[in-house]
Amino acid sequence: MKILAVSGGIDSVVMLDYLAHNSDEEFFVAHFDHGIRSNSHEDAEFVEGLAKQYRLPFKCGHAKLGKNCSEAEAREARYRFLFDLAKEYSATICVAHHADDVIESIAINILRGTGWRGLAPMNNAAIERPLRTWRKSEIYRYATEHNLSFRQDPTNVEDGYLRNRIREKLRDFSESDKQRLLEYYQRQCMIREEIDQILSAIPKQLRYEKTLADEQEVLRHVLELHNIRLTRPQLKNCQKAIAELAPGKLHSLDGSHFIKLNKYSFELV
Repeated sequence: MKILAVSGGIDSVVMLDYLAHNSDEEFFVAHFDHGIRSNSHEDAEFVEGLAKQYRLPFKCGHAKLGKNCSEAEAREARYRFLFDLAKEYSATICVAHHADDVIESIAINILRGTGWRGLAPMNNAAIERPLRTWRKSEIYRYATEHNLSFRQDPTNVEDGYLRNRIREKLRDFSESDKQRLLEYYQRQCMIREEIDQILSAIPKQLRYEKTLADEQEVLRHVLELHNIRLTRPQLKNCQKAIAELAPGKLHSLDGSHFIKLNKYSFELV
């Protein structure tokens, strides 16, 4: 079972139509009404109509995030809804990110001072991206050829959102530069997968010698096994605490989770 996350925009509508005609798997349509715009309910109604058109089940989540909601808050709320559905139905989430989204995400991560993982974004094994190799021009061409209707989100052109500003700047990039970046991205994803395979051999219990804990990638991997995701500064603070704090001391990872330092190890408490 797959969950098709459909916003009503051109990308997700193309994904829906493409999979409806080219996949034998069972799936249903999911939409998250974020409530950022006063007319966001119209998007939900549009997507519900699409689900009926394709004779697919429809699930809708609702929130009232308001116009001052940040990109990060909106994304977190949407994925919380999708992952709850995935757990309830033992399903896989499908989203409509495409190759140009990948390029934008890399640019954003670089601006934020990313580590190497930020050069291989959109690589969560729990989320499928059927259009990840498609360019935006291909999506427009598909929508035109198949006479698809879709909604235009006015926030996609507002300068208040970082991704929109990045998208505008990337218009100056040549197609050859973008293609080279995508090729580099593919190589980076392969490296990331190899590293994750090595790290997966580490036992899940959170007890490690300090020499191992000093490796940031190991520390990140161990915490993610416990569904704890830290920012790079938080990881560095955790490393410092492991190296410097006395046995018996507690260190706050993110305000909600703590580690306890022992003489030669640490543990999650």
